[in-house]
Amino acid sequence: MGKDLYAILGVSKNASKTDIKSAYHKLARKYHPDVNKDNPSAAEKFKEISAAYDILGDESKRAKYDNNEIDSDGKPTGFGAGFGQNGNPFGGDNGFYYSTSGGQGANFDFSSIFGDDIFSAFGGAGRRQTRSRKGEDIAYTMKVDFLSAVKGSEKQVKIGGRNINVKIPAGTVDGQTLRLKGLGNPGHMGGENGDVLITLNVTKHPYFALDGQNVVMDLPISLKEAILGAKIVVPTIDGSVAVKIPPYARSGEKLRLKGKGLKNFKGTGDQIMTLKIISPAQKSAELDKAVSNLPDENVRSF
Repeated sequence: MGKDLYAILGVSKNASKTDIKSAYHKLARKYHPDVNKDNPSAAEKFKEISAAYDILGDESKRAKYDNNEIDSDGKPTGFGAGFGQNGNPFGGDNGFYYSTSGGQGANFDFSSIFGDDIFSAFGGAGRRQTRSRKGEDIAYTMKVDFLSAVKGSEKQVKIGGRNINVKIPAGTVDGQTLRLKGLGNPGHMGGENGDVLITLNVTKHPYFALDGQNVVMDLPISLKEAILGAKIVVPTIDGSVAVKIPPYARSGEKLRLKGKGLKNFKGTGDQIMTLKIISPAQKSAELDKAVSNLPDENVRSF
């Protein structure tokens, strides 16, 4: 009785073409002779699973096998059994065998299983890939404080055992990725080096935040400043500036400082400050009296 090719690959008879290919690749990696040099039986096992895939991986051959038109060796089972195509007594175009010495084997690209440089990696003397390949990129995440990101800065980090100076351009925002060309892993067979991809994690500022190109912040003012108006000093990303609070300012009112926002290739934003009126922390008889003398005013719309 012939071998059960489905059992050899560990799949059911209803397995899809994709499942069969996946099962073969898994077994081929496991039993390839170049990775089992100390296991003589691996070569026989590899030849067995490869011969099974040569039939089940080909839709036409698989159909003939399922209909008992050919056996597990690919030989016809009816009239003319033992004589394959082109007079080959070993199953026509089946005839699969493994070789690393340049001999003729099955028409299958082993680079799809092991990668382009499998034979050179294991020192095999068979077909070697000469195609160059770019090196792998290196991904790195770096924390940057808010002001260093929006104003630009330079920081040194250690990646892959090397100290690298990273220039953070002005106007960088959270989640932005910087690409450092050629500083990644070495290329293969003359290929160019990979890159270093640095994703920036911009930490929050105590009072600044970004809204597009604009720097935004809450600006606390006292009740006296809100009613009488005042001139106060406020911070910006470029240093402190003086601003005027208009008399009878309202909580939620916004003041704008032109050109004091984020500067990058998109342009220059503003600094927008939202006024927040802070009531006195301590009671004052004079304030109570002054407020009680104010006329009643309907400030609600409901």
